[in-house]
Amino acid sequence: MADTTARVLRLLSLLQAHREWPGPELAGRLEVSPRTLRRDIDRLRELGYPVHATTGPAGGYRLEAGTAMPPLLLDDEEAVAIAVGLRTAASGGVTGIEETSLRALAKLEQVLPSRLRRRVNTLQTQTVAVRGWWPTVDPDTLALLAQASRDHERLRFGYRRRDGTESARLVEPYRLASTGRRWYLVGWDTDRRDWRTFRVDRLTSPLATGARFSPREPPPGYVEESVVAPISRYRAVVTLYAPLEVVADRFSAPGAMIEALDEHSCLLRTGGDSLEWLALTIGMLGLDFTVHDPPELADYVGLLAARLQASTAPPLRQ
Repeated sequence: MADTTARVLRLLSLLQAHREWPGPELAGRLEVSPRTLRRDIDRLRELGYPVHATTGPAGGYRLEAGTAMPPLLLDDEEAVAIAVGLRTAASGGVTGIEETSLRALAKLEQVLPSRLRRRVNTLQTQTVAVRGWWPTVDPDTLALLAQASRDHERLRFGYRRRDGTESARLVEPYRLASTGRRWYLVGWDTDRRDWRTFRVDRLTSPLATGARFSPREPPPGYVEESVVAPISRYRAVVTLYAPLEVVADRFSAPGAMIEALDEHSCLLRTGGDSLEWLALTIGMLGLDFTVHDPPELADYVGLLAARLQASTAPPLRQ
């Protein structure tokens, strides 16, 4: 009986790992006959797992979504990843999800092996969650936007811009984007006939219209660029003369894009609210660089370089 139970659990793990398994391959993995495999499949169905079978030479098995949430089998790394994700969600920017995340985390920790529980607890006790001032978003709104994006369904909503002006929008949603502190909806604005990015916390009364649309792709890099642009006064484009791995190790900012030009140089796209901050941040990387945009940053870097150079002049003689 113990061998049968272990085999059924291994079968469940295999079905969860791949979308569909050919019958002979699945039986071979478990080292059982096709008849035994069918019996084990029936046991899973009795436990509430909706396993779909297809017949014929190309027949096989796949685990489908059911009406209830059955138990999941997780390996060590998956369990730790989920625990970390739940802890992060408990201190994140989604309204009302904190308590739900903590309840789910408590259930998971209850069944974690001691070796994994120690890893998760160490991370939790040695991490401080810093609460931000940014607004949170409603999880039902996120779910509605995500579903409309998936189903290619047009959305209608009110939107409040940074200056306080409000407007009605009809949008073909493309993707949700998150910078870790804010959520954005990227989509095609049907009235303006152009791509737009909307802060989710500024949306009001979102409604899925039921009207379908043919999906389209935004220009390359648009999502990353548009998400950072609304929170940055200046957008900087800079060539850094160092390999990609060196730049990536030294520079990190929400929405920043680093693209390798060759083995010895990279193109950095990032944003900032002040020229001073951008100049100092880039300068402190300790790398040679060339500023392409904006012109104000190039001018400020030149002015700063002149000031620094003047500060190294020999002292005045008395």
